Amino acid sequence: MALSLVLAFFALWQVQKAAGEVQRSEEDKIRLWANAIGQRSQLADVTQEFFQQATLDEHRKMRLYTDILQSFNDPDQSVDLRFSLAYIRYIVDSSQTPIIITTAADSLITVPQELAGQKLAGALRDEYSRNPPFTYRLWGMPMTLYYKESQYYTQLRQVLERLTQSFLADITGNSVKVPVIILDSARTDIVALGNIDSSEVDTPRKLAERVSSMARANDPVQITLPEGGLAYVYYENSPLLRSLRWVPLLYVFIALVLLAAAYLLFRTTHTMEQNRIWVGLAKETAHQLGTPLSSLVAWNEYLRGKELTDQYADEIGKDLHRLETITHRFSKIGSVPELKEEDVREVVERATRYLQGRTSKKVQYKVSFPEGESFVAPLNSYLFEWVIENLCRNAVDAMEGVGAITIVGSQDARKIYIDVSDTGRGIPPSAQKKIFESGYTTKTRGWGLGLPLAGRIMSQYHRGELYLKYSVVGQGTTFRLVLRKKS
Repeated sequence: MALSLVLAFFALWQVQKAAGEVQRSEEDKIRLWANAIGQRSQLADVTQEFFQQATLDEHRKMRLYTDILQSFNDPDQSVDLRFSLAYIRYIVDSSQTPIIITTAADSLITVPQELAGQKLAGALRDEYSRNPPFTYRLWGMPMTLYYKESQYYTQLRQVLERLTQSFLADITGNSVKVPVIILDSARTDIVALGNIDSSEVDTPRKLAERVSSMARANDPVQITLPEGGLAYVYYENSPLLRSLRWVPLLYVFIALVLLAAAYLLFRTTHTMEQNRIWVGLAKETAHQLGTPLSSLVAWNEYLRGKELTDQYADEIGKDLHRLETITHRFSKIGSVPELKEEDVREVVERATRYLQGRTSKKVQYKVSFPEGESFVAPLNSYLFEWVIENLCRNAVDAMEGVGAITIVGSQDARKIYIDVSDTGRGIPPSAQKKIFESGYTTKTRGWGLGLPLAGRIMSQYHRGELYLKYSVVGQGTTFRLVLRKKS
């Protein structure tokens, strides 16, 4: 359980670390994008200044034309009229700026030649009235010069318009997929928007709420549009970045759910195991009591009408002692038993003697301890006999009432080892890891508590061990008990 928690928190830390790296990468991209907006805005400023300068140059050129035309009025200059007209026509033709010169009184066109005599009115006047005209006098006659953008100026304006559209498209349709709203200088009207559904900002209230939310997320970027005028770029984090911020919380939630589920599963399993133990203990109690009670019933029937002897009393005494032993065993469960220095060999022989007289005659018991050696260890004889009996009963069941049970003792300086072997059918490899699990059994009417209970008696009460030493299918099984010589 602890290892699972460590692995879960390590995985969560790795996910949060990866999410943080992606988040920082996204934030870096957004900052680069915002800086690029400022740089593009500066480029637009330069282009706008150039465009304004070109407009001023057009105006100055037209002022120069009118000054040249007015110079023909100078009485000190004797200029041939035909030459003057030819010179004016040359000025007009050599200029790339379309020009119309009219008489001020009735707006009759005098220049260019193909429009001479027509009146400047309607669409033609609208076309040439985008720039302020110049008025002057020529030989005493009031004249007006109209002009419109030159071809060079028109191409420059087209380039500027394309730049404006590209500029706005680059901001709104960015590769980072950042939601963007560009507002005018008054911050009321939308100039452009990108990565946002128009239905989200189709009312002033929705627009104000979305802009306010964006302003809380990031400071707006002030830009100057290529065609003049300020604008403000409001933006928020990309959907990927927003979702990444929830990833750690999501994994924490999942981890908490898994922990809660694991706790509930553990609690349910623990409760079920306790229920199995209590039921099993009840069955074990009935089983333990059944043997001496059956024997006493049999003695009672046998002794009816017969003369009693000491032999009969001894046998009945054994069963009564057995009942007393069972009572002591179950009274020790759940409490700390008292351990006394006991002779392990005597305890084992006492347990096997009782079992041998109450099992099949076809089952042989052999207890072997080295002669002349003392096998003394701190133990509770009532509980330890229970362990021996459990192992022997399982061996009798495995041999199906026919075979041999051999108990061999050995020791070293610190521990005593007792090997309990049988000649039964053996335990399959697939089941060897499960035999100490509560509830696991291969018997039709078993409860799977004998070995788990024996294992707990050895580990919890005697600080020893019980484990499967080896087992071969069809040849037999050996369990080993390990006792400490000192508590």
